Amino acid sequence: MPETWTLKTYLEERNRLIESALDRYLPGTDMLPASLHEAMRYSVFAGGKRIRPVLLLAACEAVGGTIEPALPAACAIEMIHCYSLIHDDLPAMDDDDLRRGKPTNHKVFGEAKAILAGDGLLTEAFILLSNPELQVGIRSEDRLEIIHLLAKSSGSRGMVGGQVVDMDSESRQIDLPTLEYIHTHKTGALILAAIDMGAVLGGASKEQRNALRAYGEAAGLAFQVADDILDIVADQESLGKDVGSDVQRGKATYPALLGLTGARERAIELREMALAALQPFGDRARPLREIAAYIVDRTS
Repeated sequence: MPETWTLKTYLEERNRLIESALDRYLPGTDMLPASLHEAMRYSVFAGGKRIRPVLLLAACEAVGGTIEPALPAACAIEMIHCYSLIHDDLPAMDDDDLRRGKPTNHKVFGEAKAILAGDGLLTEAFILLSNPELQVGIRSEDRLEIIHLLAKSSGSRGMVGGQVVDMDSESRQIDLPTLEYIHTHKTGALILAAIDMGAVLGGASKEQRNALRAYGEAAGLAFQVADDILDIVADQESLGKDVGSDVQRGKATYPALLGLTGARERAIELREMALAALQPFGDRARPLREIAAYIVDRTS
């Protein structure tokens, strides 16, 4: 890494690559149905940190891979994430008015179109991953593996399953194992998939992949613990969405179960676990190390 390297410039450079690729891969508004594609693109390009695709590319680089062949997979995981946010904001779920400082998808396009925009992004992700023209140089077994990883992490065994248990737990007293199930599935599963997919695409050994999975498990849970904390301490302008909504809906959160101090201590513990898992990778894992610190210390 050059001496002038900073996480800020790294994220800016990777975001430019990802934004450009997303623009290429997503259907344009000149293609029917134009209104659906407009709604899909609205949420994808509404801002956001692109943490999941950046993590995928960083994991790929950490094991010596190159990022260009991994860009379609990075974009696919961001499409899945954006679809989940559209559906999460719907009146039937969290009923949020703001996302990333802008009106939520259903506020702009209506509930029906928002549901279909989410469905469209979910499907588009797998169109992207299964397109042989975009998978040149990737072994067929690796392509199948990353499709399996993304599908498993997105469905009832991952993100969707975590969302259901989260909804079922509203206004109820739950124990710590149930809370960790919610967080490791609703948020952590897709972050872990990003890391694991990047490892596969970078040609990781079994030992490297296991170490990166340990990092991904800790970082994924830390991300949601930090989100729980921000819902209490952040202001609406910096957070970009409705503040205090978790408390209002009686959602299961770390501060609710452990208190704010206990939640912060847990986030720091998870950060240290993530960093320890990266010891074998040396300087090539610097972006992953810096992102783990950023996840816990961020203010938005």
